[in-house]
Amino acid sequence: MSTYTVTIPEDSEVFGATTGGFARFEYSAAVRARGLLFIAGQVGYRPDGSLPETIEEQTEWVLRRTEEVLRIEGLTFSDLVEVVSYHPDMQEHLAGFLETKKRFIKEPYPAWSMIGVSGLARPEFLLEVRAVAAYPDSAAQ
Repeated sequence: MSTYTVTIPEDSEVFGATTGGFARFEYSAAVRARGLLFIAGQVGYRPDGSLPETIEEQTEWVLRRTEEVLRIEGLTFSDLVEVVSYHPDMQEHLAGFLETKKRFIKEPYPAWSMIGVSGLARPEFLLEVRAVAAYPDSAAQ
């Protein structure tokens, strides 16, 4: 099986100063394999590396980052087939998360699992989202 690693350009307006995290923590932003794009967990960093305090803004940046990975690969949110979101305090933040999410995610909806967790990599993270997208059949490799 051949795989292709997606690299975020250093001049990305969405990822900005945060592109160095992939090398520092030794992981890929996304990997293409067998017609699928596996997008690593995204957190709500702004391009300058700062982290918003609200779930609404963190959700926006998580989804903008996910959208940027999709765009680099010629895909859109409509190509998502599975999404998993991790929530350290789901009860407190669910309404704000869902309100922001609906601005980005439209039909056809992907399969989506929301999982409550005891914590993420930093206590300031209110959300992490990983996703899988499918390439159109003609682009499958």
